[in-house]
Amino acid sequence: MTGYRQNPRLAAQDGLNDGLVVFLPHRLNRHPVVIRGLTADELWACAGLSGVAGFLTGLAAAWLTQSIAMVPTLVVVGIGIGVFGGGGFLRRKKRGRPDTWLYRQLQWRLALRYPSLAAQVGGRQIITYSGWWTTRREWPSTSIRRGAA
Repeated sequence: MTGYRQNPRLAAQDGLNDGLVVFLPHRLNRHPVVIRGLTADELWACAGLSGVAGFLTGLAAAWLTQSIAMVPTLVVVGIGIGVFGGGGFLRRKKRGRPDTWLYRQLQWRLALRYPSLAAQVGGRQIITYSGWWTTRREWPSTSIRRGAA
C-alpha cells in the first residue's frame, strides 16, 4: 500500500511529510445542481412563478372554455415550460458568474426599485451609488522638465 507518507514525490511537493491533505476542495460548499443548471432554491422559485402564471392562464382559459380541467392542465404545462425554458435561460445568465450572483442581482434590483421592501430581504447592504469613480490621481505637472535633475 502506497500512502502519502511513503511516496517521496508527493511529500516533496509541499515540503511536508506529516500525511495531511494539502488541498481544499473549492466546490465543497456549493449547492448541488438539481435539473437544467438550477439549484434546489432556484428550481422552487422557477417552478413556483411558472405555476402561478399557469394558474392565472388556466383560470382565464377555464372561463373561456367553460371547463375547470383547464386550470390544473395549464398549471402543469406552465411548470414544465417554466422549469425547462427558465432553467436554460438562467443557466446562460449564470455562466461564469459567482454562485451568489442571482441572489445579489435580485437584492440589488429590489433595493433600487422598492427600497422599503429591500429592507426585508437584506437589500440595505447593497451599494446602490451610481457615478464616476476616481483614484484621485492627477496628470503630472507640466512645470517639471524632463531630464532636468
